[in-house]
Amino acid sequence: MEKKITDLYGGQVRVRVCGLWWKDDTLLMVKHRSLKPDGFWSPPGGGIEFSESINETLKREFLEETSLLVSPGKFKFGCEFIQSPLHAIELFYQIDHAGGLLNTGYDPEIQLIEDVKYLSTTEMKAIPRDNLHGIFHQYQNKTEIEKLSGFYRI
Repeated sequence: MEKKITDLYGGQVRVRVCGLWWKDDTLLMVKHRSLKPDGFWSPPGGGIEFSESINETLKREFLEETSLLVSPGKFKFGCEFIQSPLHAIELFYQIDHAGGLLNTGYDPEIQLIEDVKYLSTTEMKAIPRDNLHGIFHQYQNKTEIEKLSGFYRI
């Protein structure tokens, strides 16, 4: 993990929101570099800024990371990640609609985005455990992921 990531996010609890946008049986995922040597795949999302609503954060993060304009839907599940020096609380929301053209975007705080694309659960299972958001290795298919509710420690 790069020092600039730990400098920005280390030693504090960070509240993040992530959006689940399915296209048929594939889920939109973002590949971040610098978190792991071979990259790290997770749904689009990011930290909530002071005075910003969850819906505003999801819309901003999707636009920054994927160039898509989205309509956030209902809350699906939450995750807690603790691996010193990082500690994140992540809230996952369904995305009800996305428009625009998918493009690899940017992160204004620190350029981490390497790729964006739709992945099937089979493709996700082929990604090494350390390079994929922890919640996705625990479930076998789209149906199981869509049924998630509650809060998970990953």
